[in-house]
Amino acid sequence: MTLAEFQADIRAGIPDRLPAAKPYDRQINHAPKRKDILTPAEKELALRNALRYFPARHHAVLAREFAAELRKYGRIYMYRLRPDYEMHARPIDEYPAKCRQAAAIMLMIQNNLDKAVAQHPHELITYGGNGAVFQNWAQYRLTMKYLSEMTDRQTLVMYSGHPLGLFPSHPDAPRVVVTNGMVIPNYSKPDDWERMNALGVSQYGQMTAGSYMYIGPQGIVHGTTITVMNAARKRFTGDRTSARGMLFVSSGLGGMSGAQPKAGNISGVVSVVAEINPKAARKRFEQGWVDELHESLDELIPRIRQAVKSKEVVSLAYVGNVVDLWERLADEGIDVDLGSDQTSLHNPWAGGYYPVGLSYEASNKMMAEEPARFRECVQESLRRQVDAINRLTARGMYFFDYGNAFLLEASRAGAAVMGEGGRFRYPSYVQDIMGPMFFDYGFGPFRWVCTSGRAEDLDTTDRLAAEVLEEMLRTAPDDIRGQLEDNLHWIREAGRNRLVVGSQARILYADCEGRTRIAQAFNRAIADGRISAPVVLGRDHHDVSGTDSPYRETSNIYDGSCFTADMAVQNVIGDAFRGATWVSIHNGGGVGWGEVVNGGFGMVIDGSEESGRRIREMLFWDVNNGIARRSWARNDGAVEAIRREMARTPGLQVTLPNSADDNVIRNALNETES
Repeated sequence: MTLAEFQADIRAGIPDRLPAAKPYDRQINHAPKRKDILTPAEKELALRNALRYFPARHHAVLAREFAAELRKYGRIYMYRLRPDYEMHARPIDEYPAKCRQAAAIMLMIQNNLDKAVAQHPHELITYGGNGAVFQNWAQYRLTMKYLSEMTDRQTLVMYSGHPLGLFPSHPDAPRVVVTNGMVIPNYSKPDDWERMNALGVSQYGQMTAGSYMYIGPQGIVHGTTITVMNAARKRFTGDRTSARGMLFVSSGLGGMSGAQPKAGNISGVVSVVAEINPKAARKRFEQGWVDELHESLDELIPRIRQAVKSKEVVSLAYVGNVVDLWERLADEGIDVDLGSDQTSLHNPWAGGYYPVGLSYEASNKMMAEEPARFRECVQESLRRQVDAINRLTARGMYFFDYGNAFLLEASRAGAAVMGEGGRFRYPSYVQDIMGPMFFDYGFGPFRWVCTSGRAEDLDTTDRLAAEVLEEMLRTAPDDIRGQLEDNLHWIREAGRNRLVVGSQARILYADCEGRTRIAQAFNRAIADGRISAPVVLGRDHHDVSGTDSPYRETSNIYDGSCFTADMAVQNVIGDAFRGATWVSIHNGGGVGWGEVVNGGFGMVIDGSEESGRRIREMLFWDVNNGIARRSWARNDGAVEAIRREMARTPGLQVTLPNSADDNVIRNALNETES
């Protein structure tokens, strides 16, 4: 397809003449069939909802086709509408657009649906088994058409993948406002999502899928690298001061979890990651993200012993069920240093977790046709998995929950994961590492995309970011020196580690000062031509202030407010009027529908003074909103960080907590009771 044909296809939106039906491509990794949850009346409603995108003359053909999709897949994806062009991020100037901000958003959407990036690209699912950019291909086509027509005095409103329309606004307003899954709280159970998604009225946007900010597994490589490095430091013994030769065991190579072996290599450990889906494991191997594939435990176990003994830095994938791996490691008496899990247990009944004893194909069939039995199999599998993990931790393994709802779902299954006082016996990685060491100080996953598509521009941004971190290190206080040093090491090694999948993107963890200084360095480089095109700034929602999630991002909030969502909502509102190009807020993401509210942003910078102003105003709020909240929860690191920021920033006044003496409180309660 020529560039002119591509641009014409974008502008056309939903074509006036129906394109030919497309064959089902079995070479692509597809979403599993969803369970049959709609009543007969609701199935009629689902068809009515789907057909409203098309004129009545097409309804007879499409009604039969969509009914067949609903019956066969449990959803209406409108496969016929999938474009003929290759889906990938193009250089920004190839998009038909009236403003560059809109072109940048089109680039980001296509990157999220690139088959090299997305988990189930033909079902418009980017990662996590159900993290969708759109519900169907009509929504994609109509959204791209609107973006091609948008001016800088319009805002596109997105309701769970549905483009509500372009509305008059102004140049300082966001160009796109996105909501995903924002349902009434009493209708936020897993089956509610299944029903509303099948009806075509809501979707699960995960964190960065439905907000167009996913950059492939690189985003989580960095977070996992930081986590593994600091978990290894916790595991260090008197005769060991390096992670080299440590054994790290986990599961998942599909979407974001595919980052684990690469993170293991960067951290210097022996990593073993199980993956039940052969296509997913093969994809990561072909991309160079895992070094070896093993289908036999009899072959893998000796290989693990050899790698640990010789202190290799190597990543091994087991193509099979992780429970079999855990049980074999425990039975063989192999000492595992670090353990975790990255199956998509926020979505346990619809492809996020595959129970031991069933093949991948048999599981997919059972989850759709016998959902109650499948649920029992998953819970039995979780109990066995935890039993094996407990045996290994008794021998010294440091196990941590990676924020995928593993401990939550294991507890619901009756697995032995509870400790004293009704708490989990194992920490969340946020409780032990990310929260007190990073989020409380404002460090989080700052990321950017070079819209030129040129590797040379990405190299320039890497160099500029490293220069900023080096300069900050010269005067940094002791409590953040370690974070800066780890991230400086990361950015220096980023190019060598071949982290780019899809768009020319990068990530590092930085605080407010670091993000702002790096972004301003990029803006100056665009202005003077060292970077050839605009840069999109963003972050994962898994950050300082973007997400309220009691089992992950806010799991180290102990004042009782971890179940509130004021921070995430305030984050998005504040970002919207301080200069974000687009903002998003979602129910669900990472740990499950109904378990989290998370917000994100994207910002296009173009070298202008206006971009410089937006960087200063928006990034400041985006970070310090969260530090202030964490400070009020009496988190020591956050109190110190916000004190420093108030001293540095005129006009900032944050309410600080006063600490009460434990004895005063206990005496008062005892006196009252007596």
